[in-house]
Amino acid sequence: MRIFVTGASGFVGSAVIQDLIASGHQVLGLARSNASAEALKATGAEVHRGDLEDLESLRSGAADADGVIHTAFNHDFSKFVENCALDERAIQALGSALAGSGRPLIVTSGIGVLRGNGLLTEDVRRDPNTPNPRVSEEATDRVAEQGVRTALIRLAPSVHGDGDHGFVPLLINIARQKGASAYIGDGQNLWPAVHRLDAAPLFRLALEKGTPGTRYHAVAEEGLPFRDIAEVIGRRLNLPVVSKTPEEAGEHFGWFTHFASMNIPASSEWTRQQLGWQPTQPGLIADLDRPSYFER
Repeated sequence: MRIFVTGASGFVGSAVIQDLIASGHQVLGLARSNASAEALKATGAEVHRGDLEDLESLRSGAADADGVIHTAFNHDFSKFVENCALDERAIQALGSALAGSGRPLIVTSGIGVLRGNGLLTEDVRRDPNTPNPRVSEEATDRVAEQGVRTALIRLAPSVHGDGDHGFVPLLINIARQKGASAYIGDGQNLWPAVHRLDAAPLFRLALEKGTPGTRYHAVAEEGLPFRDIAEVIGRRLNLPVVSKTPEEAGEHFGWFTHFASMNIPASSEWTRQQLGWQPTQPGLIADLDRPSYFER
């Protein structure tokens, strides 16, 4: 199949491309810069110039493909509301090019958009009253009504591996700035995790044999205590590991307090059964406990 991939040079998207090509698919990757275009060419992918704000570039890329994998998202949290709206428009544009064709569209979402008091499973739907403005799931559902074969991949909040620039590196930077590695309360709030090289084949499996309208969980580890992550960071940086009360957390973590307090254990048992997905890469703690995570 010829697959159009957005976010093609990103942390997750580049791993998806690597997996697709290794599995015999052709890849058309979205690139907004010359550097991204050259990186894509080096992998053996074709280049499609454009970006998320250029909706026509998204429509033309999708129209020229047998299926689409949408991994692009602007993670500038200072513009999170605007970036969520941009993602919604991008999903709509991709869907309009695939409408009525039955060609697959695989969209990226996150475990973090969900609410629950227990283990989150694939059948849990996002609460429409949640304050989180990311509406990837609702936008994908609307696209499905247009005759597009959609599926959602909910990524664990910690997608780790070489080149990680997500939540864990943010925690490392906060620890350096504050002179301590912290957790909130007893630190037993749980974060699911997945290695980027385990997440990548799940996108392909959903594309090849996913059930339309389905949510899949890219979760290799159901939930790691936040304190365990903080302790590795503290040991590696030779900094004290301290507990913060909920009232003190804001001063230490700033805007990241919401994420540092998340308790969202999630299962991928159904995903594994349906798609035969089996994570094989190191877990988050083993991956984090390496010098490369702490090189500036």
